[in-house]
Amino acid sequence: MWGGGWGFGVPAVAMIIAIIFFFIGSRWYRLQVPGGSPLTRICQVIVTATRKFSVQVPEDKSLLYETSDAESAIKGCRKLEHTKELKCLDKAAVETDSDRLKDLPNPWKLCTVTQVEEFKSVIRLLPVWASLIAFATVYSQMNTMFVLQGNTMDQHIGPKFKIPSASLSLFDTLSVIFWAPVYDRIIVPFARKFTGHERRFTQLQRIGIGLIISIVSMIVAGILEVVRLNMVRKNNYYDLETIPMSIFWQVPQYFLVGAAEVFTNIGQMEFFYGEAPDAMRSLCSALSLTTMALGNYVSTFLVTIVTKVTTSHGRLGWIPDNLNRGHLDYFFWLLTLLSLLNFLVYLWIAKRYKYKRVITNVR
Repeated sequence: MWGGGWGFGVPAVAMIIAIIFFFIGSRWYRLQVPGGSPLTRICQVIVTATRKFSVQVPEDKSLLYETSDAESAIKGCRKLEHTKELKCLDKAAVETDSDRLKDLPNPWKLCTVTQVEEFKSVIRLLPVWASLIAFATVYSQMNTMFVLQGNTMDQHIGPKFKIPSASLSLFDTLSVIFWAPVYDRIIVPFARKFTGHERRFTQLQRIGIGLIISIVSMIVAGILEVVRLNMVRKNNYYDLETIPMSIFWQVPQYFLVGAAEVFTNIGQMEFFYGEAPDAMRSLCSALSLTTMALGNYVSTFLVTIVTKVTTSHGRLGWIPDNLNRGHLDYFFWLLTLLSLLNFLVYLWIAKRYKYKRVITNVR
């Protein structure tokens, strides 16, 4: 072992190199002029719709307020078509007599159809966003339960070298490197023949495939733990720190998590960026990243609840300090069940999701 100095030093040098290249390439970036805070525009819709709670929305939606320019009120951003969902928010775009007296309406009193539809787009993304927290919970097991499981197994490569169990996440990275080109060069052309979709898989379909793979990864991890515990019981290895079972039996579950990452995480980023209104792409991209943070919180919450429930009445529980006397496999089965239920909910959400529609025929 080389110690923490090398462990932190190498990533630090890599980050310095990355920052240098980041600034070298900045001259070729395509920058969009900031169009104001998207959170402010959302608040304007909420405030305006609340103020006009008693106003009647006209049957003819073309009477709702919208700018006459080819673009929306924000330069460089396309207009959005009116949708029928969340009709209560349409009140924010109803033009009253007091609004017509002013050449430039106050956005806190009158919003454009596009501004209202921006808010609707964000609301439509939230169910998909919520259904991805379960995947992030599974993904977080690489740095928690997978490591604990690996600590109980033989970590030696040869007679002298011992590999840290946390370093097996390398196989997740290798899996991503493997599956990314396989997806683009093999899976996509093959799938194009059957889906009939110009982009082969829709982003929601791609995310769904990743969710299925993540469920399989939990099943594989659970099966490995069952096999490991059977070896412990058969040979009375209860008090051994590591049992004579190679840690590389964990490689399949890491590899499957990496495959799920290629489908779900990349599909998620494409989906949130593509479905976000032009002026809210940064906000929606940031929203998609919060699933990873919440997944870690949910994982911690589950461990806390499981530990509290399973250690009642003096029992050791599923996840004791000595995993040879516990049932980590039960925890993996719990994640499998929760992921399966989440996937069914995701199917229901994805089937009803309507992709955004932009106005492109305005001259």
